[in-house]
Amino acid sequence: MASGGVRAPTPRWGLALGGAALLLLLLPAASAQACSQNTNRTCEECLKNVSCLWCNTNKACLDYPVAKILPPGSLCQLSSARWGVCWVNFEALIITMSVIGGTILLGVAVCCCCCCCRRKRSRGPDKSEEKAMREREERRVRQEERRAEMKSRHDEIRRKYGLFKEENPYARFENN
Repeated sequence: MASGGVRAPTPRWGLALGGAALLLLLLPAASAQACSQNTNRTCEECLKNVSCLWCNTNKACLDYPVAKILPPGSLCQLSSARWGVCWVNFEALIITMSVIGGTILLGVAVCCCCCCCRRKRSRGPDKSEEKAMREREERRVRQEERRAEMKSRHDEIRRKYGLFKEENPYARFENN
């Protein structure tokens, strides 16, 4: 706090850190004394105060270094540093968060690729599909022409040998 009981403005980088780090920045200076009082006690007692950091190697309750995101190795090794809960160390937290973050990024990338491919397919037929459709249509037209040609040939042969059926078989009797 600034002098006179007025809170100093929060730095811009404090807003980007999120809730826990922001809470550490806004805690009064009296909490720093409370951390050192919990040295050589239990981890749970130390971590009741959110501004404290427990170091397992020397059983020390330290002030969390709010100027840095992670505590430096000179203060406490990451594998033995605890903050928030006693069963998670910073090393495991970093590995877990990076795996979860990587999985989320990979999932988002796969979803984006799937959406883009689906849009591309739904836009309409591509060149190979258009070519196949054109060839199919050309084959159908040629087959229709061949059928008409064969029908006309067969009709000529039927007329030549008198096998051609007239449209109306009763018309023969009316002409007599």
